[in-house]
Amino acid sequence: MIFTGSFLIISIEQIVFVLFVALLLFGADKVPEIARNLGRIISQVKNAANDVKNEIVKSAEKQDLDLDITQDVQKEIDKVKEEIEDISGPVKRTFK
Repeated sequence: MIFTGSFLIISIEQIVFVLFVALLLFGADKVPEIARNLGRIISQVKNAANDVKNEIVKSAEKQDLDLDITQDVQKEIDKVKEEIEDISGPVKRTFK
């Protein structure tokens, strides 16, 4: 997977703070259970995303399509981001 720019930057201090808050909110006995459930959910989402990706690749191979579309997809994502920035720019300025 290719990420352009910084996707997620979390420092050690921020992780420790989040764990401390979770410990205060849920107690020491519930935190491991919550972490296990969260891990299962993340694993299921990851597996589902991989399944979808594999189905797209199989379908593209059956139809003899170019599988190296990441650059085209990234260009489309950048276009949508620019359009959103253009639309939200005046709104942001209005509410400042």
